[in-house]
Amino acid sequence: MGLFVFLPLVLPLTAWPVARLAEQHLHPRAATRLLAAVAAVMAVCSTVCLALVMVVGTAQLPGNPLPDAWSDPEVRAAVPYDEIAGKAAIPALCAVVAACGRTLWRHARTRRRAHRALAGLRGAQVAVLRDEAAYAYALPGGRGRRDRVVVTTALLERLRRPGERRALFAHERAHLAARHHRLLLAVHLAACANPFLRPLRTAVSYTAERWADEEAARVVGSRRTVARAIGRAALSAHRAPAATLPCLAAPGPVPRRVAALLAPAPSGRPWPPVFTSVGLAAWGAAVGTAVSALSSANSAVTMYLVLKAATPL
Repeated sequence: MGLFVFLPLVLPLTAWPVARLAEQHLHPRAATRLLAAVAAVMAVCSTVCLALVMVVGTAQLPGNPLPDAWSDPEVRAAVPYDEIAGKAAIPALCAVVAACGRTLWRHARTRRRAHRALAGLRGAQVAVLRDEAAYAYALPGGRGRRDRVVVTTALLERLRRPGERRALFAHERAHLAARHHRLLLAVHLAACANPFLRPLRTAVSYTAERWADEEAARVVGSRRTVARAIGRAALSAHRAPAATLPCLAAPGPVPRRVAALLAPAPSGRPWPPVFTSVGLAAWGAAVGTAVSALSSANSAVTMYLVLKAATPL
């Protein structure tokens, strides 16, 4: 395997330029899908390589349940600096598993609580809650439950114009139609698996909202109305119950969203031109993702062959 086993751990750095440039120069739909895909693939690759290194480190510990042959010198030689890297990978992988498990548990718990709170409103696609806190968010269904848009009376009172309310509901329905909660959950898990992917998580949180903004502007027919609704909601909005549930006035650069809506609509080009800053950044991230996938696959195959050769029949 050599040093290739460590490449997927640091290759997420190649995606940092596109994380910043994509949200500025790409259509939000294309930026969200590109960044989420890059983050998911790189997170899986880095986790696989971390697990492979951990196997070498665990095999060195006395009393481990692994076959004794897995601690032979030829196995340890497959990983550079095996004594340090192997043992360091054990707590690192445990931290990754714990962080991802905590994120999944919080996401599932929040969805369960939200659905229980709406149990008395069966069949309603829009749930209006009497609450002094102003917020609205998209609640995905599942297990026989339908998708819902949750909004409080406090927020509806602030959005008094019919166009602003239409923008609100169109925004949240766009989140549900595009399954943004899955993309947000994926990038949050990716950031838990590799801290170098946190800029992509931040960028996707923004571009997913921009994607819904553009869909709302298309439905309402007025970009200015959507911008005004976002501005009014942000003045007194309460954040969504979970970071993986998108909402109209999500914490973040609301002024940038409003400014983008007051500007002309972005181009729907799915991939940027090559000889531009965002194009070069996108190709750099694509190459980094490909190298990460090849490195992890090569390391996994090599480790399998080494362990198979070292294990007695």
